[in-house]
Amino acid sequence: MSPDLIDQIANQLGPNGLPYVVPIHPNLVHLTLGLFIVAISFDIVGALFPLEKRVFKFLAIPASSSNFYDVGWFNMVAAAVITFPTVAAGFYEMLLAQPPSDGVSAWGLASLETMLWHGVGGVVLLALITGMALWRGFQRYVWRKDRARQVQWSYLVAGLGIFVLMFAHGTLGAQLAAEFGVHISADRLLRAGEDLTILNVIPHQIPGF
Repeated sequence: MSPDLIDQIANQLGPNGLPYVVPIHPNLVHLTLGLFIVAISFDIVGALFPLEKRVFKFLAIPASSSNFYDVGWFNMVAAAVITFPTVAAGFYEMLLAQPPSDGVSAWGLASLETMLWHGVGGVVLLALITGMALWRGFQRYVWRKDRARQVQWSYLVAGLGIFVLMFAHGTLGAQLAAEFGVHISADRLLRAGEDLTILNVIPHQIPGF
């Protein structure tokens, strides 16, 4: 967003450039990642259960493949649901971002390029995760409801592929914070030549400092 437009609401923004103390998007992102990773991981364990059955029996762990599939299904649904506010919060915070115009990231991208690719990646992942949840639902309740293996191998491979996209997308987000200081209070204050003591904390206590 244009700095002139942001200046119109400057009195509502904190040192991090947001109207609230803790950025929402990064926290929701980690929740989305965790739910999706757990969903795919438990479905993989469920699919390989016949090979692992003796191990569980040896360890005296009462388990069945349906237990793992239940975890995989409900976590995938939760990941799909939470992804919508995650992306929405990301775009809201991106509109308020004022990344520096100088320097490039470790990937050789300028701050604006990094932010735009991160935004595009968020929309792509939103579509993919939602699609995976629908795919998982059809497998659970229609296509494979009477089969011992509830998920298709292609579904699991697709999930692992999305892991790679999540890594790239997450790296872009981390570069925005760590390398360009987007919505990092200490970084913004230092660039503006302000005194860090206005935060009432010492520098090493500031997230991202």
